Amino acid sequence: MLIDTVAWVRIENGRILCARPRGKDVFYPPGGKREGAESDVETLLREIKEELSVLLDPGTVAYVGTYEAGVPERPAGTIARMACYTAEYEGELTPSSEIEEMAWFSYADRDSVPPVDQLLFDDLKAAGDLL
Repeated sequence: MLIDTVAWVRIENGRILCARPRGKDVFYPPGGKREGAESDVETLLREIKEELSVLLDPGTVAYVGTYEAGVPERPAGTIARMACYTAEYEGELTPSSEIEEMAWFSYADRDSVPPVDQLLFDDLKAAGDLL
């Protein structure tokens, strides 16, 4: 089984923005699953507006990378694929009703995120983007 997601990579002051969905105890970079035949960018714009109440500027969307890893809490063989993008935004970051809280994570918080996100953290640290 494949869980295909898109994530927004927002880094400020050497920390990456992560969000914890309501009813869950784990943080992820904001984003989510596509609906129907949405493109990655369409999914990204919709999900970030829904989750954090800001509008991403489609003209600034830039591909970071795609990561895949197993999902420990799912049946054996389940893979999470996460296509990651940066983008500038307008508005004030405000968690929606589906997001319990937001936090800014450094590399020291790597073990607090799922395996697929840990791969992103590794690349951001190696590039010097993440403290």
